[in-house]
Amino acid sequence: MTNRVFKLPDIGEGVVEGEIVEWHVSVGDSVSEDDALVDVMTDKATVTIPSPHDGTISALHGGVGDMVAVGAVLVEFGEGGESPVDSVEEKQPKPEKTAEPKVVSEPEPTKTPPPVATEPVAPPPVPAISSPAPLPSVSTPTESSVGSGGKALASPAVRRRAREAGVDLASVRGSGPAGRIRHADLDAFIAAGGMVQGAAPVAYTTRRSDVEEIKVVGLRRKIAEAMTISKRHIPHFSYFEEIDVTELEELRQFLNATKSPEQPKLTYLPFIMMALAKIMPNHPECNGHYDEANGIARRYGAVNLGIATQTDRGLFVPVVKHAEAMDVWQAAAEMQRVSGAARDGTASLDDLTGSTFTITSLGRDGGLGATPIINHPEVAILGVHKAREMPVVRKGEIVVRRIMNVSSSFDHRIVDGADGAALVQSLKRMLEHPALIFM
Repeated sequence: MTNRVFKLPDIGEGVVEGEIVEWHVSVGDSVSEDDALVDVMTDKATVTIPSPHDGTISALHGGVGDMVAVGAVLVEFGEGGESPVDSVEEKQPKPEKTAEPKVVSEPEPTKTPPPVATEPVAPPPVPAISSPAPLPSVSTPTESSVGSGGKALASPAVRRRAREAGVDLASVRGSGPAGRIRHADLDAFIAAGGMVQGAAPVAYTTRRSDVEEIKVVGLRRKIAEAMTISKRHIPHFSYFEEIDVTELEELRQFLNATKSPEQPKLTYLPFIMMALAKIMPNHPECNGHYDEANGIARRYGAVNLGIATQTDRGLFVPVVKHAEAMDVWQAAAEMQRVSGAARDGTASLDDLTGSTFTITSLGRDGGLGATPIINHPEVAILGVHKAREMPVVRKGEIVVRRIMNVSSSFDHRIVDGADGAALVQSLKRMLEHPALIFM
């Protein structure tokens, strides 16, 4: 049987290789034209490669995390729906024929259970009673539902739902190709009262020794590489401050209550973006890049603000370009657009590049402080924490005010401590007296 080969196609200008992020098929699967074969990640995007024709998968080249060059063989297709397993079985007819006489004589002993049941000897029935058949079908997946690495076959979305529900996918039987677990399988498992991790009290009394190994691939690998570069090459120093946003909160609520239907709802971030755009001309050393290879510090007139955004696929930093030319409504709308595009996977390359300064916010989980890692090759980053009401002293009296903490990090090769502190103090003055943002 001759196999047809499918090579990794050219998936973008300048792309010479891609990383295998997830296989959607297994050896032996029958696929139709345009069915998803594999997700491949390049430096620019993650691309799903479809099947070029109908056929049966006879071989896969490369595992998750492997780099595959454009033009290299990716998948081999068999003919007539045969799988390698079928071929192996067909190549061994003679041994089966020589064994047939023995096989014919063996079915008769298999009919011996009735006599065994009538015999007074009890041991034979005992093993049959001690290994009930229904239990494995409820909690144990089929062999085909487990990948080559012992991991249940499921899409990232299904895995995420399982994690949120506390369900161990190894206990779910998949109905998709090669036993792949689908959303419907997960729904049926939960509806049937399937075992939920941590739900049983025995979880607190049973010692566990299991270890789950998760290969770092795709976007998570890119994030790891970027963070390693930033921490290894950039000497960080951090600076923390409290900001009284009581007046800013009053302004925010007023603007939201009087906005037109087409205007976006305002959070603190658009005001922070406007304040940064306003003060950056006075702190140009903080709005730029450092090209260490050539020993050049670049200061940009444009204020292109990266907005760190958590998505189901990992951390992205979409960019609001030219914040200095926007009003607060435009900044809010553009921030929502690029962040939304990053979350749903539609962000363009332009949306994800070109930042000169980054803002990271954990929202309601913001905590009291952090040491944010600079987005290389930038030289500064601002961390925004949740605002909370606190007792403070004002004019000799204890009053309740709304306080928000900010954390910042700077590249000490380019930004001196005094310069970093001056930027944060300028931001504090703007946010505590929000009228200055619009003057």
